[in-house]
Amino acid sequence: MTLTDADRQRLLSRLLRLDPALPDPAIGTIQGNCLDIIQHLPLGSVDLLILDPPYNLTKDFNGLKFARRAVEDYTAWLDQLIIALKPLLKSTASIYICGDWLSSASIFTVATRHLVVQNRITWEREKGRGAKANWKNSSEDIWFCTASNDYTFNLEAVKLRRQVKAPYRTQDGTPKDWETTKGGNFRDTHPSNFWTDITIPFWSMAENTEHPTQKSEKLLAKLILASSNPGDFVFDPFVGSGTSSVVAKKLGRQYLGIDLNEEYCLLTERRLELADSERAIQGFTDNVFWERNTLAIQKRDRENADVQ
Repeated sequence: MTLTDADRQRLLSRLLRLDPALPDPAIGTIQGNCLDIIQHLPLGSVDLLILDPPYNLTKDFNGLKFARRAVEDYTAWLDQLIIALKPLLKSTASIYICGDWLSSASIFTVATRHLVVQNRITWEREKGRGAKANWKNSSEDIWFCTASNDYTFNLEAVKLRRQVKAPYRTQDGTPKDWETTKGGNFRDTHPSNFWTDITIPFWSMAENTEHPTQKSEKLLAKLILASSNPGDFVFDPFVGSGTSSVVAKKLGRQYLGIDLNEEYCLLTERRLELADSERAIQGFTDNVFWERNTLAIQKRDRENADVQ
């Protein structure tokens, strides 16, 4: 997905402005430094914080560069960020902090100071360059934290439908914890903290953009469905190409995204426009998540359901 000059001119008016004042509630996208903008946001208003800051590596974000730094320096930067964001959280809020293997050292250090660390999710990237003198980096982490031990977790909303390779049956011959369909035998399993079903957006996917670290709508859908309820407020201070806001909208949540880069903010608003008519999330069908490479089976099952 790319923007035309006409898109940019039209979408600029959709961005929220601090002057004269933000609407209440502030739903949409703001272009600017999140550390400046959060001073204008209401305290204790955020149900779910999606924190996907620049990882501790050198990366160019459409002309804005973030440079890798010493672990101690990245930890200090992240610490100040969490300190600034924490007053916005409700006492029942959940927080997901994204990072790679190196950034995770800093994330754990900072999160344990200010939050309750509940778990670490590791998700497999099927993309990535090999290394001549190291292991290929093909995974990322998402740290699941909460503001307290009173928080939302919707287990039934994030089950994963897996194909059953060894379909055990009970003594009377009925399926044991699985069901048979025309597409095959499947079981809806409890979500684990190791995800192998995530696809990084690529050229033929409608959600794909030129953002260098874009996460998939399916990944964000898991976080949002698990840790918020319809109508809750989802906040992403590094919204990038807008995936968290788009998925929050599709799932009936309120949302606010901030990014330094104007192009990414406009791209977010374009995707939010399209979400008015396109509510589907690839990999999430019939209110259940599916394994990778099962799109044909999902379509076949849906067609059979429609016929019935």
